Amino acid sequence: MNIVIVEDESLSARRLEKMIREIDPEIKVLAKLESVEEAVAWFRQHDCPDLIFLDIHLEDGLSFGIFEQVTIAAPIIFTTAFDEYAIKAFKLRSIDYLLKPITRDDLEAAIRKYRDWSLPAKPKVDVQELFDLLRPKHQFRNRFSVTVGDRIKSLPLEDVAYLYSAEGITFLVCRNDHEYTLGNSLDTLEQELDPSKFFRVSRQFLVGLNSVVQAHIYPKSRLKLELKPDPKQEVFVSIDRVVGFKRWLEG
Repeated sequence: MNIVIVEDESLSARRLEKMIREIDPEIKVLAKLESVEEAVAWFRQHDCPDLIFLDIHLEDGLSFGIFEQVTIAAPIIFTTAFDEYAIKAFKLRSIDYLLKPITRDDLEAAIRKYRDWSLPAKPKVDVQELFDLLRPKHQFRNRFSVTVGDRIKSLPLEDVAYLYSAEGITFLVCRNDHEYTLGNSLDTLEQELDPSKFFRVSRQFLVGLNSVVQAHIYPKSRLKLELKPDPKQEVFVSIDRVVGFKRWLEG
């Protein structure tokens, strides 16, 4: 059996590989990949393995971004520290779902489950359905409180154009070009905001739909955004997020 491990924590990847070899020394690990970008490049250049061990959260985004750029027919065992609420759902849509820290017994059972599948019955991954499972089920944020001098001001979400981070500080930019600092990280805010209204185009920028004037196409499928109000720096959509961004614009 030939497998590929997609995992951004090198220690976890080595531990998983070690356990796999202990379970079956005949299993060959073709590659250990750390990011969406690295995985996409590898799968474009190599034949599909028999099985993929895939972490959901990678250093450059959700691993589902891989499927948006390359076609992968291999069955998948998800490996992640995600909450248990989605375990049953994932097991219905993939070979298995292993919650970190992975135990040898669970890993061995997952490999045995893979071997028990007949070839025609091996499931296809519904990327959109899996992504929907990860979306927060709580109420999305609809207001921000910001500090103005010695006062606290409440801003409705409709007034927010985009958010960005610089030098470890998160900034909120309003449609009237007023700017405020926030105590929340972009990672946290991304989870708190309605994904139909805000999109994380890069590590630095989380943009509102009402702020996007147009997108300019650059070489190698890069997109440069024209936002209103004008940002202090150029804003590009990360290559691995271009497909998702286009879908977001389409609604």
